[in-house]
Amino acid sequence: MFTESYKRNRNKISTAIILHLDGDKKYAKRAINYYNNLNLKAIVKNIQEKNQAQEVISLLEYYKPNILISTGHDKMYKKGQDLYNIENYKNSKYFMQVVKNARRWEKSEKKLVIFAGACESFYEAIMIEGANFASSPARIMIEYRDPLIIASKVAMTSYKKNITIEDLKPYLRSNYNGIGGNCAQGQKKDLT
Repeated sequence: MFTESYKRNRNKISTAIILHLDGDKKYAKRAINYYNNLNLKAIVKNIQEKNQAQEVISLLEYYKPNILISTGHDKMYKKGQDLYNIENYKNSKYFMQVVKNARRWEKSEKKLVIFAGACESFYEAIMIEGANFASSPARIMIEYRDPLIIASKVAMTSYKKNITIEDLKPYLRSNYNGIGGNCAQGQKKDLT
């Protein structure tokens, strides 16, 4: 089902390819619609958070994307406590492993832009593994569209420009409390 979306999208406006792994089937379907509405090349796979790290390398090899999104659901077991204890998070360790595996495949943050995390995720740990952007600095619920917005802005920005979290802020619904990060190089190449 999701591969068919990719076949239809080969001739879309951006040269970037987005690989989006989502642990929630409903949100995966919404992501397909979002990317299609923007005319972007995207492969969306509904894969449980705990299985994403095992599958990410083969998917990266097959699709060779410029942008990787790894999301789904997460939560803190003890809200407001043990912020820096990975065992206090339901799925953050899986998002961390996805980023770690993806960075083994492509070390350059310019060639592979990564967003990882979900609501209440262990932001700092995900960033340390090599994500360009992640959730959730303030351990809050995030808007499901924010990772999609990041992917689309990176995909539609020229490779000659960098995108910072400041550039993204006006478009994000979760603001700095929900989404953080450094910067990413745009992934749209000139079609000449």
